[in-house]
Amino acid sequence: MEIDKPQNIDGIAQLDEAGPSGAAAAAGAAKRAKGVVDGKAAPWVEKYRPKTLDDVAAHSEIIDTIRRLTSENRLPHLLLYGPPGTGKTSTILAVARQIYGKALQNMTLELNASDERGIDVVRQQIQDFASTRSVFSNTFKLVILDECDAMTKDAQFALRRVIEKYTRNTRFCLICNYVIKIIPALQSRCTRFRFPPLAPEHVRVRLEHVVQQEGVNMGPGGLDALITLGAGDMRRSLNILQSAHMAFDCVDGDAVYLCTGNPMPRDIEAVVNWLLNEEFNDAFQRILQLQVDKGVALVDVVRELHPWLFNIEALPTDVRITLCEKLADIEHRLAYGTNERLQLGSLVAAFSLARDGIAAAAQ
Repeated sequence: MEIDKPQNIDGIAQLDEAGPSGAAAAAGAAKRAKGVVDGKAAPWVEKYRPKTLDDVAAHSEIIDTIRRLTSENRLPHLLLYGPPGTGKTSTILAVARQIYGKALQNMTLELNASDERGIDVVRQQIQDFASTRSVFSNTFKLVILDECDAMTKDAQFALRRVIEKYTRNTRFCLICNYVIKIIPALQSRCTRFRFPPLAPEHVRVRLEHVVQQEGVNMGPGGLDALITLGAGDMRRSLNILQSAHMAFDCVDGDAVYLCTGNPMPRDIEAVVNWLLNEEFNDAFQRILQLQVDKGVALVDVVRELHPWLFNIEALPTDVRITLCEKLADIEHRLAYGTNERLQLGSLVAAFSLARDGIAAAAQ
């Protein structure tokens, strides 16, 4: 086995203090180890990324389990999976800072498997890092493979053997969105944790913290719109908040929807009213004019109509089922680039037929 030069884990990140360039490099390394992002114009996603496990929003059971394993020095290989923006990468980076401190840069190897996903990376870069260890430290190294569901099958099979061979001095953390794309042989070698979408109350607490720190002028409905459009994705909510803050003096509900290009709730409410009460031609022309005036895509209208079907209590079950099927067909056809006017006609026709079903059920 290859042996690195003798090094102390407490002093791994210390650089020579000869000259100003050495001091600047040491300061930069220290900031990276602490998770500090330079510049006032830095993306808020990185600026407010959790630095410790206590800062991670939600997932208290997972955090407590990982904290206990870390404190007992029994951290296994990990497989963190779930939707984007739910804290997977932030959690393992916080664990790495807790374990290594200033030696973070030397004791961890972080790769984005979407870019570097070939078998050569596993055989060279990962294996070279995993095969070495520090002489004066009993601490294991950590290999973080982000978005590893994009890795080729050959690379995953090669990684299986590397994990087995270097378990004594290296731990692997695989992060992905779709666990089904990870081969069973890798899944069986890791302890799996699923990160579900964040609950609205946790997103609200974090957004309020960022708003207070940045001095954002929030208006009525602003936070609710951010939580709704984020859909449990903290990264998306923060990006929308920063964009709206840069574009508008007051971040209210309208500003958030205008910034993202999503149709406003009152516009969708008007569309539902037209579809259920207006004649075919009138409803068609009104929705078409709304698309022109507001710049709304039909696929967004169809997507926002779906929750409304479950909020209308007077809608018979068979009519609701038929409309859900029709909306799914229209969205599928729009995804393949079909003519929007034709699909708009199909949408209005589906609701016209649904009105007949509602009238028949009422008699």
